[in-house]
Order: sequence, then structure tokens, then C-alpha cells
Amino acid sequence: MTGKLIAIDIGMTNIDLVLEDEYGLKMRMLKNRNGKTEDMVRQALRAIGNELSYGMTIGVTGGRYRNLPDTLDGFRIIKVDEMQAVGLGGLALAGVATGLVVSAGTGTAMVAARGEDVRHVTGSAVGGGTLLGLSRLILSMDDVIELDKLALAGDAAAVDIMLTEAVGGEIGRLPADANAVNLGKLAQNIDFSREDLAAGLVRLVAQVIAVIAINAANAEKLDKIVMVGHLVDLESIRREINLVGKFYDRELTIPDNPGFGTAMGVLEVLRRG
Repeated sequence: MTGKLIAIDIGMTNIDLVLEDEYGLKMRMLKNRNGKTEDMVRQALRAIGNELSYGMTIGVTGGRYRNLPDTLDGFRIIKVDEMQAVGLGGLALAGVATGLVVSAGTGTAMVAARGEDVRHVTGSAVGGGTLLGLSRLILSMDDVIELDKLALAGDAAAVDIMLTEAVGGEIGRLPADANAVNLGKLAQNIDFSREDLAAGLVRLVAQVIAVIAINAANAEKLDKIVMVGHLVDLESIRREINLVGKFYDRELTIPDNPGFGTAMGVLEVLRRG
């Protein structure tokens, strides 16, 4: 396909769009106002503003994209399978031909991607939504940027039970300073700092995702693990993911602009026509 291409990913929390024209790529993230799927697409198109023109090709995935009409306000809508978009987008961002692509957003999906052959293999209900939900309960806040700052300043070991405390030393690949129980010390009558609590919450969510990803990649016999989704925009999450990779001697690749991985996959489908 030629001309301007618009790729839209309707997530549970955000709407991501990628515009490709003769000048390159433009990426934008919008807060999802929810409502009808058609209105979410219109919200994304309004954000393009003066760059929107008839004749553009628009691809959409995520949310209830299957319910969209074939045309909307005079524009042709191409509906793209979400798992296909996750796989193709992750491979494109990472510049690899095959790999396990992990989409860590509000929830987490994992696909085995071998070129255009993309298959959903597993995932987790633990994701960014879990992190914010627990943060609201424990810290009375749901500002993800502030949570990230708090976690980077905190020490998860203050709220986790560590291996050295639980069994006195290392177990298998895990060193003595790895944690044995996420948030295990919260059962004790201790006044924890907000920073340490935030660090513990981030570690819990990141570890669950990273360990499942490593096991899934091993099961699929895939060497590469590519992390996409807005959850891995957070430095604190990336830090914990990399630590899990170090424990298990696996590299979990986080490409540039990981939050736009699925939208980039939609764009790949449009490019290929």
C-alpha cells in the first residue's frame, strides 16, 4: 500500500496510534475514554488533526475491533488480528526474525512469532492493571509516573522475604540475595516506607511476567524474548525484568518505543497489503 498509513491499537488503558507518511513515523498515545469502539477510533483520528485526509488507509486492532464496520466516516477500516499485530510489531521493533513477543500492558499476552507465523502461547492476568490496582489499595495512588519514581528510590528487599532469610542461601540459579516471597514481610507489624512498598509491587508484577516469558520461550524453543507494551516504558519494571533475565541467563530484549509494539504490528500488516 502507498500513501499515508494509520495504525491504531485500542488498549484497555490507552489508545496508541502510528502515522506513517513520506516524512517517516509519528507515534501518539491517548488516554482511552472508553465507550463505543467507533468512538475510540474517532478519538484517535481527531488526534491526527490536519494530517488526516481522505484516502488514508486505517488499520485497527485491540478492544472490540472485530465489531467495527468496514467503513467509518468515509474511511476504509482494516481489522487486524491482535495477536498477529503483537508478534509482527515486536519482531519489527527488535529487528529479529523470530522470538517470543510479550505484550505487557494492562494484562499480558505472549505469542510465538516466526516470521508471519504468529501463535498465542500463553500470558498472564498480571500486568499494568494489577500494578495500579495494588498501588491504589496499598499506597492510595494510581499515578504510574509517580509510582515508577517511588519504586526506583525504594528497596524491594525491605518488603520481600529474601532467600538468605528463608533458607540461608542460594537455590539453584537463584543467589542468596534473590527474593523468596514477594511482599512476604507485609504480614509483619512493620511501618514500611512508600518507596519500599512501590519497589515491592513493581518487583512482584515484573517477576511474574518475566518468569512466565522465560518458561514460555524455553517451551517454544525460541532464543529471543521481546518485551513490548506500555508497562515496560517504566524504568523500574525494566530493571526488575533485566534482573530476572540475569538470574536465568536469558536476555529479555526491550526495544525502543516498546509501548507502540502492537500498533507497529498493525502498520506492518498495512505495509504488506
